[in-house]
Amino acid sequence: MRSVDSVVKKNMAERFISREKAESDLLACAAFIAERIRSGDGHAEAMSEIVPRYLAKNDVDLAAELANAVNDPFSRDRLLIIVAEKCAELDDDEYALQLVDSIEDHGLQAQAFERVALVKAGKGQYDTAAEVAESMAHSDSVYAGIAVHQAANGDQTSADATLETIDFPSARVSALQQIAATYIGSDDGPHAVNALDRAVDAANEIEHDEEKIRSLCDIGNLYIDAKRSDKAIETFDRARGLTEILDNTHRDSFLVNCALGFLHSGSSDLADRTLDMVIDKTQMASALLGFARHYWKNDEKQDAIDALDEGHEILKSQREAETRDSRARNGLLASFAVQFAAFSKSDRGIEIALENVDPNEKMAALSQIAQIQIRRKEDELARQTINLIEDEANRLFALIALSDARNKLGETSESIALLDEAASLAETVPQQSARSGVLNGIAQRYAAHGKPETVRRIAIDNLAVISEIRDESSQAAAIATVSDVYADANLEPGDIERRRLQMLAKNAEI
Repeated sequence: MRSVDSVVKKNMAERFISREKAESDLLACAAFIAERIRSGDGHAEAMSEIVPRYLAKNDVDLAAELANAVNDPFSRDRLLIIVAEKCAELDDDEYALQLVDSIEDHGLQAQAFERVALVKAGKGQYDTAAEVAESMAHSDSVYAGIAVHQAANGDQTSADATLETIDFPSARVSALQQIAATYIGSDDGPHAVNALDRAVDAANEIEHDEEKIRSLCDIGNLYIDAKRSDKAIETFDRARGLTEILDNTHRDSFLVNCALGFLHSGSSDLADRTLDMVIDKTQMASALLGFARHYWKNDEKQDAIDALDEGHEILKSQREAETRDSRARNGLLASFAVQFAAFSKSDRGIEIALENVDPNEKMAALSQIAQIQIRRKEDELARQTINLIEDEANRLFALIALSDARNKLGETSESIALLDEAASLAETVPQQSARSGVLNGIAQRYAAHGKPETVRRIAIDNLAVISEIRDESSQAAAIATVSDVYADANLEPGDIERRRLQMLAKNAEI
């Protein structure tokens, strides 16, 4: 029988995983190591990997105990939120609310109440959700969630009544958008348009200009999905008018959203005129990337290439002093590289990818280009692209991604051959944590291919690698990930694994 008091009262000295359990269970071993991490940050980081996995097993009591033992208040509260949410999913409402009450930060506690209430709304338990909402200072988001689920279940009358109880227009807008999306998904255009018309009225009540513009753009996109381009254009025009008088960094991004909205609504003229108002080069380039994708989708191939060329040239011309966000610029540059490859210009895409100063973006772009080449049966070119990735671990992750691409094409034997190659090269990765990640990725794919014994062999190798990881937090997280692989392959640890776990548990106590 659980003791709620044990959760409410923090006790760092108490531990919940026995040595015996740790020596026979992968996740328990991860938790055993995590409990003994002396660094507060390291302990919290490890538990953030472990607690959700116990929740996936529906072991809310142990998850709550492990979460509560985290010394960092913010991390502890964040973990208790997801435990409370899981309790609500399991209809253990009393325990869920007691956990919420134990959360110290008022903002996080309010978030926890909201998430618990929304879980109940999602289960159709509207009275319970409303009871939770009554205990909250700001409950509009909960009532919005109730209205959405009522409408989705066909009770529009009750949904309308619930919407009337919502004071903040932004919450009403959000609910009406979700209701409209549900109707669009079921091809009920008239009801979707009615919900969107009401959403526009609610959006016009929003006082904060940026929030109002963002809502109008979202509504405009839903009008497009509902096949009402006329209303979409009208809504984007309203958003553009409000954007023109803005005098902050959000102005250009909103103009880009409006320009793309006009384009997708069928008004190229309004799209071009709106784009002409954009000043920031990253935003301009982002818009042109969107234009290129639209043209290509509509079989306007030359226009697509021209827009992509123009966007890339604009991005390249941006000086460092003009760049507001270098991370966003590097990410966009990677997107251009991949898009050129998707437009049958792989050489240009590779050239752009190699220009990227962010090694992660460079690797991601080259990996995606190689996958595009595989889909086009350009196997040798894909191999050459992968070889351009300098970091050993990233190159192997890209090889695993190629295996996935092969598998999606139905080329099972070729997919497995790539995994075999990646497994044989894993020992070339010098950093132990990175090597463990590679081995885990390989094992997960073998599990999907229905090769449990190969999974076991790779996982045993991985446990040997993990034993050499010095950072205890990284070690615990790596073991937790191996536990996922065993679950996916429906495997239990054998004698070899148990011996490895015994050694890991023993070392954790030193």
